Amino acid sequence: MLIHPMPDPVAVSLGPLQVHWYGLMYVLAFALFIALGRLRIRQPHIAAQRWSKEDLDDMLFYGVLGVVIGGRLGEVLFYRPAFFLANPLEILAVWHGGMSFHGGFLGVMLAMCLWARKSGRNLFDVYDFIAPLVPLGYAAGRIGNFINAELPGRPAPEGLAWAMQWPGIALPVHPSPLYQALVDGLLVFVILWLFARKSRPRMAVGAMFTLLYGCARFFTEYFRVPDYEVTFAGMTISSGQMLSLPMIAGGLLLLLWAYRRNARGSAPARAA
Repeated sequence: MLIHPMPDPVAVSLGPLQVHWYGLMYVLAFALFIALGRLRIRQPHIAAQRWSKEDLDDMLFYGVLGVVIGGRLGEVLFYRPAFFLANPLEILAVWHGGMSFHGGFLGVMLAMCLWARKSGRNLFDVYDFIAPLVPLGYAAGRIGNFINAELPGRPAPEGLAWAMQWPGIALPVHPSPLYQALVDGLLVFVILWLFARKSRPRMAVGAMFTLLYGCARFFTEYFRVPDYEVTFAGMTISSGQMLSLPMIAGGLLLLLWAYRRNARGSAPARAA
């Protein structure tokens, strides 16, 4: 059995100023966005669309606002409304952890709508461009959750080599933030990056990300203590799984639509 290392959540203290590891993970996520974005700009089919470093930097500003505001509001509304209603000042204390990916996803989509309108870009092209840049940043956020000893897993089966003694929990559990960093983050990134290396129909890359993340998150939620669960048609489903189902359905429908639209557009015209 492994033991959670319980690192100090404060990375650096400079007098009254404290820099938390959780915050540094978000800085890392944004740095990865820029680094991967610059690699993506060099891909021939992306370069042909005339993406620039200036576009990337500008999108990052909008994306940061979308992630932080959307992620925090998602945590407040989707997961812990009663707690934040009783402690409204805690809404601002993002360094304590508690950011919803689903809320951040919606926040980034809204931010990219605003950026696309400002820049004159097609929103689907924007989403296709940024989708492969997101999963590694998500993985960094889950590492931040692990450092903060947040999101503990369900009790692990006896004999599981990587079961972990979690702070405040008597029984060994699944280290669920690490599962989500590896599956929802790293694995989704590898698949999506390889998929996006070639030219795809408009909206196919964005749809693939939505589908992959929804499926991965639905799976890894089985190992995480849910914020709450409901029983539907005799099946127990967690809050994270409920929020992932629309992503799975929407991603699949958008992917089918993208390829069918592309097939119609490339079909030869029939003689009159």
